[in-house]
Amino acid sequence: MWPQDPSRKEVLRFAVSCRILTLILQALFNAIIPDHHAEAFSPPRLAPLGFVDQLVEGLLGGLSRWDAEHFLFIAEHGYLYEHNFAFFPGFPLALLVGTELLRPLRGLLSLRSCLLISAASLNFLFFMLAAVALHDLGCLVLHCPRQAFYAALLFCLSPANVFLAAGYSEALFALLTFSAMGQLERGRVWTSGLLFAIATGVRSNGLVNVGFLMHSQCQGFFSSLTMLNPLRQLLKLMASLFLSVFTLGLPFALFQYYAYTQFCLPGSARPIPEPLIQLAVDKDYRIAEGNEPPWCFWDVPLMYSYIQDVYWNVGFLKYYELRQVPNFLLATPVAILVAWATWTYVTTHPWLCLTLGLQRSKNNKTLKKPDLGFLSPQVFVYLVHAAVLLLFGGLCMHVQVLTRFLGSSTPIVYWFPAHLLQDQEPLLRSLKTVPSKPLTEDSPPGQKVPRNPIMGLLYHWKICSPVTRYILGYFLTYWLLGLLLHCNFLPWT
Repeated sequence: MWPQDPSRKEVLRFAVSCRILTLILQALFNAIIPDHHAEAFSPPRLAPLGFVDQLVEGLLGGLSRWDAEHFLFIAEHGYLYEHNFAFFPGFPLALLVGTELLRPLRGLLSLRSCLLISAASLNFLFFMLAAVALHDLGCLVLHCPRQAFYAALLFCLSPANVFLAAGYSEALFALLTFSAMGQLERGRVWTSGLLFAIATGVRSNGLVNVGFLMHSQCQGFFSSLTMLNPLRQLLKLMASLFLSVFTLGLPFALFQYYAYTQFCLPGSARPIPEPLIQLAVDKDYRIAEGNEPPWCFWDVPLMYSYIQDVYWNVGFLKYYELRQVPNFLLATPVAILVAWATWTYVTTHPWLCLTLGLQRSKNNKTLKKPDLGFLSPQVFVYLVHAAVLLLFGGLCMHVQVLTRFLGSSTPIVYWFPAHLLQDQEPLLRSLKTVPSKPLTEDSPPGQKVPRNPIMGLLYHWKICSPVTRYILGYFLTYWLLGLLLHCNFLPWT
């Protein structure tokens, strides 16, 4: 069982500690800092708040800011407004399941409070499991337990911390994505495909994960090409690729069809409480009872692209305006991190990259030992995935979301810093921390070190290398700054 692995237990312990601290800090910041009056989605409460509801709001209200309000609203009322369909149903459904476990408390709590408790509790669980899943994935791909251990600990201090704790879908998506990647590395293609498909029902960028399945299938095709009937293997490959695209695209297609039935087919409208209708009038939100939206008459009535364009102004280079410079600066650290990782890997393995990771260099046969850690050949497909997300996010999205977009989608954000720490931090080598055999209190003199090497580096901050200070400084600054700003409707979305 995985809890018997000391490194996993340490990752789990650190994840729990970080999450508890996150919940305490968000409540503190939310209490002492006045909320900013932002132009954010803020639906009216349909029922008065009791004392216990007010207590829940005071303790967990910082987790319901910005997009979290959309998820909580969808879980409570369904997809009433057109722009609600920008948020996929996986996480709201999970909130409803969690709320069912709180049914005995419904006499004391409103549905809104139950959903808020459900969001905090489920993301607490999803975050811990995602940290463990990332650790296991790192062990499988990097073939370096030490680096996998560092990466999982860095995930616990993720720059996207507040979004992994708040009522956002990032924690669930990270868990599903890292777990699916791990299953694929173990050769369990069907289980991996199912988890990837569920992840697509949580966030739209889950569609990009089809690349992992396709790359794995192409690797199998080329490895068996010389031994079996090439035509038969090609047909099998084409069928597998089609099935992968169909499986991961199905949740997205079904969600778009549901939107079509709500807004484009007659008689599909359902009763809406008067305060919510008034909100639609005041804010110019489209509801199903109004005129049919223009996307209903498209040859391919794709609601998602219409919403992103009209409501969020998302599109190629649309965000490139002088007034958005602060948001570009916010996204710069994670963009540099992924770009640096890409450059490092490509310059180390040019042949591997030219052959798309499908064929090894002939010179590799003469090597005594293959590259381990971040420079392992198995990392190639993960690096391409991260680079594609960075390119798309930087050119077509609101760039300030890059931190959470990448932090919940790709392990490269954690593997590469772990590689830099292991490669360029002398203190780690001098401490001789071995995650699989953590040293105890009765260890020999000179061998007593912290079980958590990241905490050890923070403790010895003054003598750490500049690279270590930059990495941990970035992670911790965004970890705390995100809590401070996001929980009070300040610009951290």
